[in-house]
Amino acid sequence: MHYLDHAATTPLDPRVKDAMLPYLDHAFGNPSSIHRLGQEAKRAVETARRQVAELVGAKAPEVIFTGSGTEADNLALFGLTEADGLQGAHIVISAIEHHAVLHAADRLERLGASVCRVGPERDGRLSVDAVLAALRPNTRLVSVMWVNNETGVVQPIAELAAALRQRHILFHTDAVQAAGHLTIRFSDLGVDALSLSAHKLSGPKGVGALVLRGGVPVDPLLVGGAQERSRRAGTENVAGIVGFGQAAALWGSEQSTRQSHLEELARRLRQGLATIPGALFHGATAENVGHIVNVRFADVDGEALLLNLDLAGVAASSGSACTSGSLDPSHVLMAMGMDRQEAAGAVRFSLGVASTEQDVAAAITATAQAVERLRHLATSTGEVSR
Repeated sequence: MHYLDHAATTPLDPRVKDAMLPYLDHAFGNPSSIHRLGQEAKRAVETARRQVAELVGAKAPEVIFTGSGTEADNLALFGLTEADGLQGAHIVISAIEHHAVLHAADRLERLGASVCRVGPERDGRLSVDAVLAALRPNTRLVSVMWVNNETGVVQPIAELAAALRQRHILFHTDAVQAAGHLTIRFSDLGVDALSLSAHKLSGPKGVGALVLRGGVPVDPLLVGGAQERSRRAGTENVAGIVGFGQAAALWGSEQSTRQSHLEELARRLRQGLATIPGALFHGATAENVGHIVNVRFADVDGEALLLNLDLAGVAASSGSACTSGSLDPSHVLMAMGMDRQEAAGAVRFSLGVASTEQDVAAAITATAQAVERLRHLATSTGEVSR
């Protein structure tokens, strides 16, 4: 299988697996225990905390380990909004957020907060002025993702952070797709909270982190223990956390080489797909991380194309893996101004450090053949291919 769905998840780096194995076997202690096995586990967690902090330019105590990037997003939205009570709370988010943020905001709205959702420009980038225009005197939190998981478009996080800091408004960014692909210096960035996920970085599934600026109060989602400095109760997933730390350390030491590799493969992929008649790229005119390529082909249905690619041994997606069962077109592309049919035509190819030139060549060939086949079918039936 030629796997081009790394924005959904990445294969586990063998070096990460090796680092995890002792904590799935003989080093099984609970980090809260005071005996030797417990303290060994605690040291491993704290080492991983430093490794994750170093990747994003933060201080180790600012890293709160969670069960996923989704939980980190939820902790940010609920924890930062509810810290002072929901009465009169106003929140601003972008309309192109991951559903971990969108659905958390929906729930906060049901609980009594008011939420404003700001749409992007047609190129997928948010206007700083549009976000600032949505602010109210009672705005408590703004949440804008750094890199969109469907289009790869980079949002103006540093500019927003500076403007919101002047207004004393808390700012959270979902950096799940940015970590490892952009240089992040949390200490200089000016955001108050930043979400991460290990399995987007060749780490294990089931572990994430919220990086929270020192001194910012957060109301925990999970209670019942003093773990993570009473910010996230529950016995730590030691093996997963160790894997997250090792993955972060490897990205930090190899980021330049990995980025060069990804940029070259992405260039070849875009060039090859662009030779297919009717190819339309989304978010390509804005600043983009490069390893995510979102494209549609005129008169071709995205779902049908993905099925044909899968039969040809190429794995891609239509957008977020968390909504793959949904019949609705991408909320991101529709927020960018596309109609339902245009949005339903999109497919996302995403590259990773394990991707090869052979993967890219296979994807280009399979896509060209599938598009031709589906257009022929559409011509014979008089409908967009399905």
